[in-house]
Formats: sequence, C-alpha cells, structure tokens
Amino acid sequence: MKDIKNIYCVGRNYALHAKELHNDIPTSPFLFSKPTHALVEAAGQLITLPSDQGEVHFETELILHIGQSYKEGITVDELVDEMTIGLDLTLRDVQSELKQKKHPWLLAKGFKHSAVVGNFITFEGVEASKKKDFSLVKNNERVQLGNIKNLIFDLQTIIDFTGKHFGLDKGDLIFTGTPEGVGPLSHHDELSLKWGQQELGSCIISFR
Repeated sequence: MKDIKNIYCVGRNYALHAKELHNDIPTSPFLFSKPTHALVEAAGQLITLPSDQGEVHFETELILHIGQSYKEGITVDELVDEMTIGLDLTLRDVQSELKQKKHPWLLAKGFKHSAVVGNFITFEGVEASKKKDFSLVKNNERVQLGNIKNLIFDLQTIIDFTGKHFGLDKGDLIFTGTPEGVGPLSHHDELSLKWGQQELGSCIISFR
C-alpha cells in the first residue's frame, strides 16, 4: 500500500446519482474527507465491515493519486501521476440520520475499511480516461458503470477547488464521485473493480 496522506472525496458529482438519493444538484464542488485508517486495498482478500450500524452501500469511483504539490495553474495531467478504481463505502442509515441533524458525515463515511482502493496504474491523462468506463461487478453482475465525461464538476475543477481550499500534495487521493446505481452490500458479496476490461482490484465482503 502506498504512503497516503489525505483522502478527499467529492459528493454528488454525477447528476443521476444525486437524483437517485433525492439530493439537489450542487452548484459548486461538495467535498468531505476520510481518515487514512479507512483505507484498504482490494487485493482478493476478505474485507470486514460493521454489521451493527445498518446498511453499508457501495459507491464506485475513479480515484486520483496526486504526484506533486499543487500550485495555481497546474493541470490535471501535470498533477496526477496514478489512478485506480475504488469504493467509497457508506453507512447509509447512519448518513440519513446525520443529514437530518445537519451533522458532518464522518461517522457514515470514515469507518474502518470504508475507502477501498484497487491497484494503482499510470494516469494516462484526462482525455484518454474519458475513453474508458469504470465499473463494479458484484457476484458476476455489473451493478455500476461510470465515465468521467459525465462528471458535474470535471477533474480540473475538482483539483483547483481542492488545492485552493485544502491544499494538495504528493500522496493525497481524490475520490472523484460515484455514478448512479449505488446499493447495499451483503455478507460474502464478491466484488471486482474494473477499468475498461481490466480488473484493478477484487475482494469479498464480510460483516462482523
């Protein structure tokens, strides 16, 4: 596993996903973070998740790995050195309660093993990445399919917003948002993270 510093996540960055959860479409990037303790690599193993806090939903995302310090004017292709596909796992029932109370989402988004990442590969650039879909296959059935060309806020907007407000440096990750099709996980679900036809990670879910 890489030495990861910060984990930033973009919420509601695909219009159809925002609609499926009955959320408004944001007018500026909507970010939250996860602690590094949430990070786990999908390397074919069992990944344990909490069984006593309601449903755990999968949200499949393209993840950027930052390769150098952000400075104003830098492009995505200059800043990002690697990428992967991963899961922003969410305690959906907990999140719904937090939303009602207008509380931060950390309890729903930051639990152990809630940031699942596949194997990192070289980032080929924004335009090349638009030519491939990413997907999640659950128990041999594709359940999510996305393409960054459908982002509400494109990758350049995301890195500029994040760099300006929080800073970005080598070792940071950005989860760029999930498309429609999110749903609950079950005990012994077998998951495969796909970039085009290439599998970047796999795991088996275990609730304890």
